[in-house]
Amino acid sequence: MNLTTEDREGISIVRVGETRMMYPVLADFSAAVTTLVDDGARKVLIDFSTVDYIDSATIGCLMDLYRQITAAGGALRLCGVQRRVETMLTMTGAQNFIPLHTDEASAVKSFGGPHAQN
Repeated sequence: MNLTTEDREGISIVRVGETRMMYPVLADFSAAVTTLVDDGARKVLIDFSTVDYIDSATIGCLMDLYRQITAAGGALRLCGVQRRVETMLTMTGAQNFIPLHTDEASAVKSFGGPHAQN
């Protein structure tokens, strides 16, 4: 899976380099984010800028990651969500739990700065 991670201002940023997020790549994606959380990440931002399609398994994976992160006392955000992906997240109600941001800067700002909680 094409995926990079970066820690900036206490926020773990996961950049997805895939155009299609579907079942075959979810195990690697989930394992990468879970490892970040297990290593202490509490503010996780997933950049979906390159993703133009997600399936229902991806939504389930995102909700599972949301549950893991919030159970650890953290917060999950998505940024760069394209309209087609946003439609899928909205239709399933996932955006009610996982805030969507148009760009990385606004998502980083929504965490409230480097010393804020969640």
